[in-house]
Amino acid sequence: MNTHPTAALRGARRRLVTRRPWLTDLALGGGLTAFDVLTLLSREPAPGPVGVLLWGLQTVPLVWRRRRPRAVLCAMTAAFVAFEVVDPVPGKIPGPYLLVFAVYAVARHTPVRAGLPWTVLSLLTAVTTDLLTGRTGPPQAGSVEPVTATTFVVFYGAAWLVGYGRRRIVRQADRLRDLNLRLGDANARLRDANERLRAEREINARQAVVAERARIARDLHDVVAHHVSAIAVQARATEEVLPDAPPDGRRGVARIAETADTALVEMRRILGLLAAGPERDDGSGLPPEPSLRHLDRLFAGAGAAGCRVTTALDETLGELPPALQVSAYRIVQEALTNVLKHAGPTDVRVALRLDGPALTVAVENGPPTAGHRPPPGSGRGLLGIRERVAAFGGAVRTGPHPHGGWRLSATLPLEAPV
Repeated sequence: MNTHPTAALRGARRRLVTRRPWLTDLALGGGLTAFDVLTLLSREPAPGPVGVLLWGLQTVPLVWRRRRPRAVLCAMTAAFVAFEVVDPVPGKIPGPYLLVFAVYAVARHTPVRAGLPWTVLSLLTAVTTDLLTGRTGPPQAGSVEPVTATTFVVFYGAAWLVGYGRRRIVRQADRLRDLNLRLGDANARLRDANERLRAEREINARQAVVAERARIARDLHDVVAHHVSAIAVQARATEEVLPDAPPDGRRGVARIAETADTALVEMRRILGLLAAGPERDDGSGLPPEPSLRHLDRLFAGAGAAGCRVTTALDETLGELPPALQVSAYRIVQEALTNVLKHAGPTDVRVALRLDGPALTVAVENGPPTAGHRPPPGSGRGLLGIRERVAAFGGAVRTGPHPHGGWRLSATLPLEAPV
């Protein structure tokens, strides 16, 4: 089973934390015990073995202060009580000065509700023991004085507050660290999502190009098939009106007609490989051929949708090559579709004019109507326009209009690029 990165890092941090402090606690408990015992042995007269043992037992439990803080507090309190009751070293009073280490450990490593009652119980036990044994009150030699009930309360309270404050700081630091880890995971997932989105956009763009090229192929089929069909019809008509022509001439004319028929069949077969959907059937097997003579259909559709369309059309557009007319028609069609999609019913100006050896198609629209919310676009329309213009070696310019709205301008050379 896979482990979440945040959980794995948190587990590794816990293992590191539990390994290193063990050495620290061992050094604290063992070092403090050795120091206290050596200090006690330097007294004159030297204390007996019981006194040394009971004195050392008050700090040995600190070795387990992180793992068993409440047990350490109880053990050190019991050692304190035993030392006070037995009184093996005359004039030596432990006081709260060693117990504060256990109180700090309880506050640092135990929740408040679980540790505070044990701390209060230890405080009451220590104070009661001191009061019953009569060890509090006037100063005694060899002790940090004065040792009173107030001394216990102050030291216990200070140790508890320091330990509790440290616990809060560490917990907040852990939360911040975990939050940073989660943010890092979220950023990684966001980067992955962006990569997938970028890949999907590239795939959509390629699909749009392929679909538009298939549509261009169908349009070219409309244009070329018309003329090849005319060639086949004229060849057969010529064969009929020349009954007395030499046999070789009649066979040549027949081959022209057969070649034209074969070209139409092959063209339909290739178109079937490129077509993204079924062709419309009007009885001849070919879709109707659009041209610039049919622009009024586009203008009427835009007007019915609420647009106010004004046109500026060159009178000689009908004399342009059929393939150029089909592409110009599709460009105007896509531009009007984009206007309705992104601006809604607004003012539209369409201009087609011959500028020397090129046809210029310009479609401008006004600002979007109030309250219109355009749907998110895929960019396929502009991709299709660029593909059509690139097929003629032309150029496309799109961008916002200086007076608001949008403007599209395409230049289609009349002659094919060499």
